[in-house]
Amino acid sequence: MQGGQGHVGMDWDKLRIFQAVADAGSFTHAGEALKLSQSAISRQIGALEEQLGVMLFHRHARGLILTEQGELLYRTARDMAAKVNTAEALLRANQDKPAGRLKVTTTIGFGSTWLTAQMHEFITTYPEIDVSLVLSDNELDLGMREADVAIRMVMPRQPGLVQRHLLTVRSHVYASHSYIQKYGKPNSVEELDQHRLIIFGEDARAPVQDVNWLLREGNADLASRTVVLRVNNVYGIFRAAETGLGIASLPDYLARESTKLEMVLPELNARTTDVYFTYPEELRHSKRIAVFRDFLLRKVAETRF
Repeated sequence: MQGGQGHVGMDWDKLRIFQAVADAGSFTHAGEALKLSQSAISRQIGALEEQLGVMLFHRHARGLILTEQGELLYRTARDMAAKVNTAEALLRANQDKPAGRLKVTTTIGFGSTWLTAQMHEFITTYPEIDVSLVLSDNELDLGMREADVAIRMVMPRQPGLVQRHLLTVRSHVYASHSYIQKYGKPNSVEELDQHRLIIFGEDARAPVQDVNWLLREGNADLASRTVVLRVNNVYGIFRAAETGLGIASLPDYLARESTKLEMVLPELNARTTDVYFTYPEELRHSKRIAVFRDFLLRKVAETRF
């Protein structure tokens, strides 16, 4: 073969025709499949054989049979065709890539901390999706489409919702270094009686069950513990605890974000809260929701909760 001529000869068209002939077993049938004349096909195969310097087919009265070299080229051509088909499918899938509005609701605490921190990567990956986050400790009505997706700390009660467990949040007792310097550290749960507590405001709807377990833990008389501040969302409690105002129960993933807080009474059983990913049944086939769910599951796996 002349220098570089082989590269010129191995073009897609000739390979496609060669594959069609090998599949059909005759120039005539391949011509019908490709809507080309028998002589045109015969010419192309002849040219390919000349360029490669090998015979690709044994020509018989009953039709064509691949030579050994023909078999080798056929396997390669088939693999290449499969790769091209896969690439085309991927390109098509990208064309109908997830797009449109996605309204997500979750609690103020989880939403304003962990979830908002993940959104940069999600929006960079799926720029066609227009995300809005609705942070509220009240449950929005998914059935009435007040939101498309809810991430909730309690099992949804509404009928007609698809739900899957997303993660389990663990909570412990935390105080800031400045608080401990000033008031010391409780060494037992009973010693919480001598400390200042920051709790969830009782007039607000709690986003998790038993949110104020610190008041009750190891203590029958609720009035004996000092509440220094009530806040109606976890992020507010977190910020107040950082300033040294008091001791609080906080989710571990949130407390770990701070260099000012340390765990106290670590031997106390962690409180666990199950978090659910929920959406209406009629959105089961929504691509936006599917990619958001899969993204969250991946990010959850990368985070220590």
